[in-house]
Amino acid sequence: MARIEIFDTTLRDGEQSPGATMTPSEKLRLAQQLDALNVDIIEAGFPISSEDDFLAVSTIAREVRRPVIAGLARATTLDIDRAAAALQHADRPRLHTFLASSPIHLKHKLRIGEAECLDRVATAVAHARTLVEEVEFSPEDALRTSLPFLCRVVEVAIQAGARIINIPDTVGYAHPAQVREAIATLFRTVPGIDDVVVSVHCHNDLGLAVANSLAAIEAGARQVECTINGIGERAGNAALEEVVMALAVRHDAFQHHTGINTRELHRASQLLAYITGIQPQPNKAIVGRNAFAHEAGIHQDGVIKERSTYEIMTPELVGVPESQLVLGKHSGRNALGRRYRELGYELAEDALDRAYKLFKLLADQKKYVLDEDLISILHHGTMEDVPERFRLAALDVVCGKRQAEARTRLEDNGVPTELSVSFGDGPLAAAFAAVDALIPFQVELEDLKIQANPGGPDAVGEVNLRVKVQGKAFTGRGASPDVVVGAVRAYLHALNKAAHAQTLEAAAIEQDNYLWGV
Repeated sequence: MARIEIFDTTLRDGEQSPGATMTPSEKLRLAQQLDALNVDIIEAGFPISSEDDFLAVSTIAREVRRPVIAGLARATTLDIDRAAAALQHADRPRLHTFLASSPIHLKHKLRIGEAECLDRVATAVAHARTLVEEVEFSPEDALRTSLPFLCRVVEVAIQAGARIINIPDTVGYAHPAQVREAIATLFRTVPGIDDVVVSVHCHNDLGLAVANSLAAIEAGARQVECTINGIGERAGNAALEEVVMALAVRHDAFQHHTGINTRELHRASQLLAYITGIQPQPNKAIVGRNAFAHEAGIHQDGVIKERSTYEIMTPELVGVPESQLVLGKHSGRNALGRRYRELGYELAEDALDRAYKLFKLLADQKKYVLDEDLISILHHGTMEDVPERFRLAALDVVCGKRQAEARTRLEDNGVPTELSVSFGDGPLAAAFAAVDALIPFQVELEDLKIQANPGGPDAVGEVNLRVKVQGKAFTGRGASPDVVVGAVRAYLHALNKAAHAQTLEAAAIEQDNYLWGV
């Protein structure tokens, strides 16, 4: 049983994902989250590539003290010197240098032979060792390199002073049996291999990055290079959260562990998505929106009775607030009853039977059934053409200052309200805050989407949002050439649904049609 070191390259290889460029300050913020996640090594960037990358690496090296901070360098003196300069303030610096070893790279990219490749490896690693104590070497495209030559390259790197040997599947070509054999061959063949850390760096072009990383661990690798959300070049890298949780959940199979604070995984995923604008796909393992969501009735019933029936880990273990039972056409009666109880309704058996029949009819027409739909089902009301208790009478928003200012007046059942003046970080936040000051509800904005229809500068912006009012979710829609006005209209649409729901509930209480939950 061994501790597997987690080498996070989100800030370097992950940033090479199209559209994932980060500023130095964003990289520092993410590095601080990686520190909270307790990764062992942070590859902070490629210092020679740009002034921004040099600044990012040097800033992280100075500000983030616990983990090893690595900088990437090609096997050239200029690259290595630049990386060492960026790492000079790190408590635990690591210089990561690389040179391609596969025939296709040697012939078509570097245009050198195997002998010169070995000379360059020896020279680069030896020079790096004069500048930092900890040097990692990667033979790029290692898994399309013949095993005899790969062993020779690794041997030369170790002799020159490399303390970590990383085996990259640069183009995601390998399969688990091949990775297992390559790592095992290195351990059988290369002198001094037992005195260094063997690492693996897998890409996901065939969807095998995590499987290949685990195969390498089985063969003796003790470091895995990976990224948050699996971002990276082309199809991405091995996803850190998947590698870590595979080792944690299947401890019986792998019998190794990491030092990762798994409760920070979801937070790290969300922060990366916020910084880059790249959301993980909904069905992404561990951190995807649907990773702990259940719609099928059989699954929902099982999870309600015993979570382990359909969840191999708890959402809390990876920092996700809770499992979600998504109500749709596959949902069962028990899940519907549970959601009604969460909304405050304790339904008798016959009432639940009636509600379930109407729910199934509605679910055949909609992807998701929302809280507002459940209320309308229960009270035979509708949430589409609800009475407009609140209407927008006036809205004036001023931006460009430290905080936006919104001046808003509503009509409440036809009666003008007083003028509300509020501030916020942006025009929408200010406008919503001004509305909140005029309504009798506590509102939590959960989701907001803006879509601009084509048509030039006068195009109509459509806004769809979801809010929670007293624990119940309502959606709203609005449209306007002014997106702030459209957003406020959508906000009021949702609030009018909430007000209508209160009216329906009050009428039901008078008729004693159902029991409230305690």
